[in-house]
Amino acid sequence: MVSDQFFREAVSIERIRSHIRALEGVRHPVETPEALEQAADYLTESLRSLGYDMTEQRFPDNGRPFRNVIATRVGLQRPDERVVILAHYDTVAGSPGADDNASGVAVLLEIARVLAQFSFERTVQFIGVSLEENGKDDDPCSGTRGSRALAAHARESGWRIEGVVVLESVAYAGDAVTQSLPPGVAIPVPEAGNFIAVVGNERSRELIDGFVRAVERYRVDLPYTVLAVPGNGELLPDSRRSDHASFWDEGFRSVMVTDTTNFRNPHYHRPTDTLATLNLEFAAKVGRATTGVLLELARLA
Repeated sequence: MVSDQFFREAVSIERIRSHIRALEGVRHPVETPEALEQAADYLTESLRSLGYDMTEQRFPDNGRPFRNVIATRVGLQRPDERVVILAHYDTVAGSPGADDNASGVAVLLEIARVLAQFSFERTVQFIGVSLEENGKDDDPCSGTRGSRALAAHARESGWRIEGVVVLESVAYAGDAVTQSLPPGVAIPVPEAGNFIAVVGNERSRELIDGFVRAVERYRVDLPYTVLAVPGNGELLPDSRRSDHASFWDEGFRSVMVTDTTNFRNPHYHRPTDTLATLNLEFAAKVGRATTGVLLELARLA
């Protein structure tokens, strides 16, 4: 059993800050393709330096190759069973994407560093995916192309995934931040945007509950709101707006961990989405809770 003190001390705000600073900037396949590739390289080298086995999934999009970066620590007892943590590293055109989604990538990298010292029963994978953002601004179905390629590959290859945790914009929060709601959400939600939201479908209910258990077991001072949607979120389209939905559609359990993006962050998809606007203490708490979830799922060997 890892102590709650370990979680408080292990996840570093300064390392999260350093990763966001390194990634901040437009990372778009058309506007800045070189920066998109540099972000993938940064992920690769950061994870390789921690001792993970590195591979890539190459996939085509509009006649060009793109890549999902995959870091693996093979499980010692049940190597065929996988636990996945994932974040997208691309941005929309014109936005430096500090919250969306350098924050998710930064927390993923910090969790990978914290867990690099452990061995697990199950295989653990840290994955950075490309092309999450919409290919067309007016077409919400034109996004998540990287994760759709990955989830389809996982299904075709017979991957046994215990759960996928998607970090989607995890650093904009505060007691003075105003929270709004997408149409159709019937659960009570605080008026202040000081919480993390955990969104899953009913098939993924155990993952949602696992996040709640991690917050409580490791005494993470992190307000949270959970939402479980029926089916694959068809009745609540806003619940599908990230890479977790790609795994729902292929029958895998997956949750999105998010600060709710445009439902609280006025800088969403704007040039003002910068490191200076973020709450990195909040992001670190998200990292601590997510680390607890992964420990529960992968199980220390």
